[in-house]
Amino acid sequence: MRLPVTAFGNGALELPAPRATAVAVAVAGGVLRAGTEEIADHRQHPATIRAFAKHHPRPPTVTEDARMRPFRFLATVNDNRRFDGLTSLARKAEAVGCAAFVLPDHLTAYAPIPPLAMVAAATERLRVGTFVLNIGLRHPAVLAQDLATLDALSGGRLEIGLGAGWNKPEHDAIGIPFEPVGVRIKRLTEGIAILKGCFAEGPFSFSGEHYTVTDHVGAPAPAQRPHPPFFLGGGGKRLLTLAAREAQIVGLAPRLVQGDRPGLEARSMTAAATEEKIGWIREAAGDRFDGLELNTYSSGGPTVVTGDPRAAARRRADHLREQTGVELTVEEILDSPHMFIGSVKDLTRKFVELRERFGISSFLIDDLDALAPVVEELAGR
Repeated sequence: MRLPVTAFGNGALELPAPRATAVAVAVAGGVLRAGTEEIADHRQHPATIRAFAKHHPRPPTVTEDARMRPFRFLATVNDNRRFDGLTSLARKAEAVGCAAFVLPDHLTAYAPIPPLAMVAAATERLRVGTFVLNIGLRHPAVLAQDLATLDALSGGRLEIGLGAGWNKPEHDAIGIPFEPVGVRIKRLTEGIAILKGCFAEGPFSFSGEHYTVTDHVGAPAPAQRPHPPFFLGGGGKRLLTLAAREAQIVGLAPRLVQGDRPGLEARSMTAAATEEKIGWIREAAGDRFDGLELNTYSSGGPTVVTGDPRAAARRRADHLREQTGVELTVEEILDSPHMFIGSVKDLTRKFVELRERFGISSFLIDDLDALAPVVEELAGR
């Protein structure tokens, strides 16, 4: 659908109400859009595109290096309680161009590390990773041994996804205290230091609030030196600051509302919230920022490949309102970096625009069958 637009010499635009104030207007790939709806392209309205781009530059948090980083896709399973089909899914992920295959970490399903070794044995180039290990359930020095072994067995294909833990019911079920978020982040910070120390050469000692390690020599050594890449992320400033300083891959996620039934904070899934998060990452990363890979995933609900994205977005908005009490517009749903809804063409274009606008080049996909054409089109570009 093409929207009518009036362009002025200073780059200002007059859009049909209420879109003039309700949605983001941006140039990406030579096309001017309001939300997901096309207004004009460079072939038919070159003056409009030039004027808007001149007076509405890209967000200052996005650098040219980030926009040029090649696309990477991480595949995962929909049901991590079953082993059947795991290796065939991994082989398909490798065949269509996915860079990695990752598994979650929950006490209600199989542990991620043993099946990742199976995936590595069944593939040739596909990297393997955790998305993400709860550091609060394992001593990091013991975890380092498991991870280094997996990296060695896979020939240096491991990516280490770590988190502070968010699932209170799982902690309660096994009697491990679910500590306040600040304590969990401090524990994660110490855990990362211990993992890196164990991966380094020679004896390692550490004394912190949560862990003590004395003259420990980590074994075996990981194949990747100095260590496999770390994947850290979150939705709040403290976790994203830690990720920006310590990780190679930074995952963008919604904020979580804690309690007996953890849930998502709907407003933290919007494009505006994403701009704020990337600002935090850039501030904390400093000179490291251009070397970071930014990742997102469909945390706002399963991927929906459809020819009627607005209807699907309306249903998603209704569901989120019932779950969170927050009303997101259809435009906010379709514009969100955390919801993948649309046709194959729509989603291909969306991933390109997310890289152009935010520097996000890495995507975890939850439905390989549906998104295989998108991966084949974009992977490595």
